[in-house]
Amino acid sequence: MSKAFEEMEELGWIGSARRKMIVVQAAACAPILKAWSKRQTTSEPWQNAETLAAGLRVPKAHGDYIILDILQKSRGTAVAVTDGEIMTALLDWSRDEGIFAAPEGAAALAGYRKLRDQGFLKRGNKVVLFNTGSGLKYIGIVASYLQSHGRPEEAGSVLQVAGRRALGGLIQPY
Repeated sequence: MSKAFEEMEELGWIGSARRKMIVVQAAACAPILKAWSKRQTTSEPWQNAETLAAGLRVPKAHGDYIILDILQKSRGTAVAVTDGEIMTALLDWSRDEGIFAAPEGAAALAGYRKLRDQGFLKRGNKVVLFNTGSGLKYIGIVASYLQSHGRPEEAGSVLQVAGRRALGGLIQPY
């Protein structure tokens, strides 16, 4: 990976400055964070991985050594967020910005908030948060979360909207 950066720099396509890369993982499945914290070059498989964000349930990344190398070279970091923090970010984004992110994308917002609170990210930093999918794939999970956290009327509203909505007339939420 670094050879590619070196070649692009030699061609003048990029400068020598590198952006800080950040890994956000679910607290109940954080093998990269664990390896990063121990300054290891590879991760160990995470036992009993659990999270409501299915795309973050990765007990052992095949390219873990590449990820850890990029974190080190970019002076980045890794952070873990709980399912509660993910759902809070998902609901906040929906309400405040009209973005119904997938939990994996909401994890990026939760990680941003945590790193800002810890001082790793400062006011004025430019940050890109990736949302990898739509919350429509997770309607049932969002409704269950709201129901179990004493918000049954909101859970019902989510399910009603989901029942009326189809994307392009082809894709129905499930």
